[in-house]
Amino acid sequence: MQCYKNAKPTEQIHVLDRAFHYGDGCFSTARFRQNQIELFDRHLARLQYANRQLSLNANLELITETLTLLKQAHGELNGTLKIVLSRGVGQRGYSLPDHPADVWVFFYPQVQAALDTAYHYDIIQSGILAQAIGLSMPNLVGLKSLNRLEQVLLKQEADQKGWTEALVTDVQGSVVEGVSSNCFIRINNTWITPQLGYNGVHGVMRAEILSRMQQQRLHCEQRDIHASEIAQIQSLFFCNALTPMKIVSHLGQQVLDVQPCVELFKQLQLNQIHSYV
Repeated sequence: MQCYKNAKPTEQIHVLDRAFHYGDGCFSTARFRQNQIELFDRHLARLQYANRQLSLNANLELITETLTLLKQAHGELNGTLKIVLSRGVGQRGYSLPDHPADVWVFFYPQVQAALDTAYHYDIIQSGILAQAIGLSMPNLVGLKSLNRLEQVLLKQEADQKGWTEALVTDVQGSVVEGVSSNCFIRINNTWITPQLGYNGVHGVMRAEILSRMQQQRLHCEQRDIHASEIAQIQSLFFCNALTPMKIVSHLGQQVLDVQPCVELFKQLQLNQIHSYV
């Protein structure tokens, strides 16, 4: 792993950094393949939006500067990139410091990624977690903030049940997403993805899939899905920036139809994800 802070290599973080004290910031995780970042425009748009919503005032041009340094150091890049915006060092208390947020870039190399440039779908067994997530402050809805305690606890439960991903509901009884993924659900032969008006992460792969469905004129509803509808689920898949489709064959005791997911994967050509220098 390599780490850069404001386009300078570092291995240290200040003990007063607000990312550590308050989870004060946001992040986005992307895939590097053959020197290109997949869905980079969507990742950048997500960071720009969070930068405004959280009044971070970070200089996002530092991301491009850091990528140039990484390429100079490594040549061809393959692996995972995590970009973190942290409010940085501040005085004690919640009041905001008067300086731009720091831009951190973490690069996790993966040599094997260069061997296969195409994505594949996975078929998994899953279930519904007992723990429910809360509702977010309106300004925070959709943001991938540094405070991920809900996901930490949800992942613990999923791991204990042997599920790599699981369906998550909220305190109002609505289906929201997976632990670290968004979800698409088929009910009554119609694709639906949760509206995410009160919580959840507005994921880049979710946005890409919705865009491709629109281009293909495939109908997909964005609406609240109540937990009472779970018994009606015909098909289900999870998606995130690193994995475009995890198809669920069994949701608890329910046997789901994987074929509509496989067909959608092929129709949307999710084996190929757009890349940008």
